Amino acid sequence: MTATATSATATAGTATSPGRSIVAFCCRECAYAAADASANARRPLPPSVRLVLMPCTGRVSPLHLLRALAEGADGVMVAGCLLGQCHYREGNFNAVDRVAFVQRLLESVGVEPERCRMFTMSAGEPPKFVAAVREMDRVVGGLPPLPRSSDGQSRTTHDGTRAAAASQQPPARTRRTA
Repeated sequence: MTATATSATATAGTATSPGRSIVAFCCRECAYAAADASANARRPLPPSVRLVLMPCTGRVSPLHLLRALAEGADGVMVAGCLLGQCHYREGNFNAVDRVAFVQRLLESVGVEPERCRMFTMSAGEPPKFVAAVREMDRVVGGLPPLPRSSDGQSRTTHDGTRAAAASQQPPARTRRTA
């Protein structure tokens, strides 16, 4: 995970909007540029949203999304270039697949898949970026809170079982010697 993504997920639970926080992973070329333009046009975003600048949505891994949720975010969104217009050719198609994978994983452990969404836009569509963020805020605001332990790190699903997939660290890699 990049240092920027790590710091954003570490502060995911500190949003000023009561009761919820959303981490938005935004590609540099389109979504983040649209966010900048919307800020310059004084179109405010909900205070629950934390933007994370990524070089491309193709760099967002399922672990980024799951870690953000495990560390306190109530929702995660990936915002990138229009499909077929990625500056890195296939990055946004990879992101669509990864978001769908995380949605299936969340559903399999009893967490609402709507907590993870993908949005596409061009740099020239600041209103579309603002609308996507507001839609995500509205959707997450309508969901029940995620169960959390006293340390805020691990969670249980709505049926009382642990959602281990979202909170476990990947196994350490060892180097084989010949």
